[in-house]
Amino acid sequence: MTTAPETVADLWARVAERAAPLPPEWTAAAVAAGALLVLVPTTWRLVRHAVTVMHEGGHGLAAVLSGRRLSGIRLHGDTSGLTVSSGPPTGLGMVVTLLAGYPAPALAALGASWLLAAGFAAGLLWALVLLLALMLVQIRNWFGLWVVLVGAAVVGGVTWLAPVVWQQSFGLALVSVLGLGAVRASLELQSSRRRSARRGGSTQSDADQLARLTHVPGVLWVGVFVAVTAACVVGCGLLLFPGWPAP
Repeated sequence: MTTAPETVADLWARVAERAAPLPPEWTAAAVAAGALLVLVPTTWRLVRHAVTVMHEGGHGLAAVLSGRRLSGIRLHGDTSGLTVSSGPPTGLGMVVTLLAGYPAPALAALGASWLLAAGFAAGLLWALVLLLALMLVQIRNWFGLWVVLVGAAVVGGVTWLAPVVWQQSFGLALVSVLGLGAVRASLELQSSRRRSARRGGSTQSDADQLARLTHVPGVLWVGVFVAVTAACVVGCGLLLFPGWPAP
């Protein structure tokens, strides 16, 4: 009969398992597959939900770390989301909370790239399962619940059932989706702001809320989002392809 300590030890061994690097062609193929998911409009509408999960998770984490009280997270069918926190409506905590959303998926991709480059593909997937479990308790609508549960099922299935090489490939594709998806979402933010301005309306986007709080134009905040997400993507590339470009 398996004892509890043995079970915990076996589980930790799986989490801490270090895999050999993938061949460069496998790495390139997995990254390219993730990039295509972001670039093709039909698949982008699907995988953008993953970007939104990280986006709203970034808001939530920043709210908690800045001393605000996290009230809940909603995810919507149009790939938008809403994170509600209570606390002062102005000040550094609110600015940090608003600032965290768009860079969060790219920062997550950068951290995932570091883990993958170090060989911890299984550890990365277990960390994602834990992250989704923590987020689950903050979800406040049925569609958001469905999105997080499906995501957890997919990641959990790969974690338990897939060979290590496919765990690595899945992680690499996810890095591309989150990193490039964060850049695309940041660029699309400016497009949506322009459309709203042409209609004579105002938006409640993160950039516009930051503009009202800081008196810095919203377009400059969009530029910050694009610059940070693009820098993270470059960092991912340096971690995953350390020998490229060859001298």
